[in-house]
Amino acid sequence: MAPIREIVFDTETTGFHAQGDDRITELGCVELIDWLPTGEQFHAYLDPQREVPDKVVQITGLTTEFLKGKPLFKDRAQDFLDFIGDSTLIAHNARFDEGFINAELERAGFDPLPSSRFKDTLAMANEKFPGSPASLDALCKRFDISLSARDKHGAIVDSELLAAVYLELKGGRARSLGLDTAPKEIHDPYRNAPTKMARQRPTPINQEVSAEEEAAHRAFIGEMGPDMIWAKYWERSESA
Repeated sequence: MAPIREIVFDTETTGFHAQGDDRITELGCVELIDWLPTGEQFHAYLDPQREVPDKVVQITGLTTEFLKGKPLFKDRAQDFLDFIGDSTLIAHNARFDEGFINAELERAGFDPLPSSRFKDTLAMANEKFPGSPASLDALCKRFDISLSARDKHGAIVDSELLAAVYLELKGGRARSLGLDTAPKEIHDPYRNAPTKMARQRPTPINQEVSAEEEAAHRAFIGEMGPDMIWAKYWERSESA
């Protein structure tokens, strides 16, 4: 089965109006393969060519002076598109980020990305924990994910945090250990319905029992009589 590649991303902006005067000031992307970060990232600070409101500076720490002279979105648009490829794009409150990404792409002369490309972790959280707080901070606290690296909202830091949250929403650490695969169904001729077959271990367990220990075990079981289940198992395996 081919590995699953997804991109967790976040944007920082000058405000809420993607189709108005507001622009993206920071874009951060984290690559996931089979739900785990690979270390590959895309990150860019962008000049919005306008003043950054004081309220936004308080949240992001990105000032007009800092962003002035940084690349424009159109200068990094192709790099961004090359990085994401055709992968699914994961964001928290994805409609907001989708709106800004597509507005910037269209201004830069690129086609917008279809909504089918985007997956919303906010919707996933609301479905999994109805009625509970579902902000990124709240989910990090729920899943015991450290917020120590986050003194301000930042696109790349938030993408890294969201990648950890997304793993938990998809099934948690069990998924990262390869324990999430559903058992396969097999046909049992002695039943009218399919039965579940346990998933095989990817790496077999080493046989640690010595020949002397096996012989002692056989002798011990033999003292209990020929009807013991182990005696029947050995008889069947040796005649196979």
